[in-house]
Formats: sequence, structure tokens, C-alpha cells
Amino acid sequence: MAMSMEMDESGHERIIMYPMHYLVGIDEAGRGPLAGPVAVGIVKISLDFKKNFFKGIKDSKKLTALGRELWFARALDFRKAGKFDFAVSLVSEKIIDRKGIVYAISLGIKKCLITLEVSKDSQIYLDGGLKAPEKFKNQHTVIKGDEKIPVISLASIMAKVTRDRKMAELSKKFPKYNFHIHKGYGTSKHRQAIKKYGLTVIHRRSFLKTLTST
Repeated sequence: MAMSMEMDESGHERIIMYPMHYLVGIDEAGRGPLAGPVAVGIVKISLDFKKNFFKGIKDSKKLTALGRELWFARALDFRKAGKFDFAVSLVSEKIIDRKGIVYAISLGIKKCLITLEVSKDSQIYLDGGLKAPEKFKNQHTVIKGDEKIPVISLASIMAKVTRDRKMAELSKKFPKYNFHIHKGYGTSKHRQAIKKYGLTVIHRRSFLKTLTST
């Protein structure tokens, strides 16, 4: 059961008890790169989901690319079997430049919550400083949650794999930049390519003001 405080018709607070139907994990990938979208991943499982599924799972950053792909494939199989659901939202570099990275991530969270039809009584865990819309009263932001809470770990993997695949696709369109290797992060080779060839339409100009002004 979950608990929330609500105002009655006379303006007094009262405690409302209601059942929680789902456990939800939320994380993002691609907050810091110089190019490409940011990805938000959300995983929704029922409260009676068998937790042994998560045995051996890790934060996406602590897994190899192959390890992440294996977890992604396993998650797809479980989703097809109707055992849980997940969604990933890619929010473009254009929105990041216009509104900022925090806004872009918040937008991604909202889109995924709508896609998965997450009810406001769900138990939601978010990594780092992430937050869901205020109507989700039973949400908890956990520092290093991707290392501590398996459903967040899986959300981080889904976001990371989806974004990496997108950057590999974009690398074919912009072969001089090798996006398939560095995924848009600010490596020395990426910065050298920017200085040599300039910016592409997928670069985050708001992240590159110092580099492009020198």
C-alpha cells in the first residue's frame, strides 16, 4: 500500500491509502556528449515480478558493450512475453540547445511515462537528480541508483543501448566524425574533427561555445 496527503472539501488534509500496481525505474544516458540526443529509459514491472531476472545486472557504465546488448535482448524477450514493459525516449540536440539538458531529460521522462501508461500510484525510483512530474507522489530519487536498484540499472541499459545504436546510425551519415566510436562524447579525436570539419546539424551548439570560439 502507498500513502498520500490530500485536501478534502473543507480544506483539511487527510491520509489516502491506495494500492501500488507497478515498480518503475528511470535513468538517462547521454547527458554530457557534444553531439546527438539524450536518451531516457524507463522500465515498468509488476510488484510480483520475479526479481531473479536481475541477477548479475550492473549499471550500464560498468558493463561491456556486449554485456549491455545481451541485457537489452533479454529485456526484449521478456517484453514480448508480456512479463514487463519499457520505453526509451530520444530527445534531440535541437531541444537541448533551445531549452537545456534538464528540460530535455524531463521531457523524455514525461514521454516515457505516457507511453507506458504509468499510473500515479506506482512506486518510482529515479537515478541521481532526476525527478518525475509532481503528480507521481510515490517517487524517490536515489544517488547512484543505477548501482543500487536493479530496475534503475535496467533502465540505464535500455537508454544507453538505444542511444549508442542511434549514434552508430548517425556515424554513417557523418563518417568523418566517427560517432560510432565515441558516441558524441568530447574525446580528443572528436574535438579535432570538429576543429577540422566544423559542426554538424547534430552537434549541441550550447555545449560547444568555448570550443568553436577558439
